[in-house]
Amino acid sequence: MKEHFLTSSVQRERDFLSQYEYLVLTVSPVDSLPEARRRLVEHSEYGKWELERSKLYLGGARRFWLRRRVMQVRRTV
Repeated sequence: MKEHFLTSSVQRERDFLSQYEYLVLTVSPVDSLPEARRRLVEHSEYGKWELERSKLYLGGARRFWLRRRVMQVRRTV
């Protein structure tokens, strides 16, 4: 199982008004699907990620795109 962040330079056409950061989770065919589900649940519960897209490839590999809104923190002082 492999996880990697997409850089902020990646822009989606429908996300032009709000900024998102993306996490891509790649699951090979030899990895267990329950373990992948557990990882997705952990990311969504504790990291505030939401599932944007999932894809099943020929051969059994899977890829999940998770996203979360980038929070702009303003100084109050």
